Amino acid sequence: MPIRRHAIVALLLAGSAAAHAMDAPVLGAHTLLTHSEGMGKSPAVTEPLDTQPSGSALIVFNGGYASNDARPVDSYANRWKQLGRSVYYNGYGGSFNVSAYVALNAKGGAQHTVRIDKPGNASGEISVPFIEVKQAGVLQDVAQNYPETGLVLTSGNVTTTGPATLIAVWWGDGGVKHMTARPDNDFTVIDSYLLLPDNSGVQVAVASRQVTTAGTYHVSWVGSPIQGAILWLFAFQAK
Repeated sequence: MPIRRHAIVALLLAGSAAAHAMDAPVLGAHTLLTHSEGMGKSPAVTEPLDTQPSGSALIVFNGGYASNDARPVDSYANRWKQLGRSVYYNGYGGSFNVSAYVALNAKGGAQHTVRIDKPGNASGEISVPFIEVKQAGVLQDVAQNYPETGLVLTSGNVTTTGPATLIAVWWGDGGVKHMTARPDNDFTVIDSYLLLPDNSGVQVAVASRQVTTAGTYHVSWVGSPIQGAILWLFAFQAK
């Protein structure tokens, strides 16, 4: 009898753990659209992704000319919310900025694309990360900061109450063409545009991390050559 009771308890615990894992958010499909300077066109349209029909959170960034600061439109007609204000790059006279958008409880499916119109400079440089976080009903926390130029640039903190998917985004501001940007704290780069062509582009790196417990998290980026960077850090959780 004790053996059977222990077996039942073990099965219940295993079932609970499996259900908990199914409820946890996880990185989904992702892509990065880039137009180099003078080679772009309007609209800027991402490569198609196969996203989940429902239950995902979507992130889109628009980094480039401030005159092309249009809101995203996607092929499944989701409602996009801008997170805070657009952040302008230092040293460019207000000509360039980055804007972040999120769609929660998003609709998705096959051949999912995002479009950004470029009314100000159709041929101008732009970078557009498009990221899905599956099983993510809540944007639990977000941090945005713009550290001064340095070798190591550290994000703000985000706090979670349980398992979460963390998404970190680095937007370097240096007038350089070839660079590195490496995150710490177990973040893994999933998309990047760090080797720019001679005609230039908008450098960016996107990284993710899965965490299983509640806590407060940040990420530091080590970059070469030294430059400043606009940083974001998101924490997504299940409902």
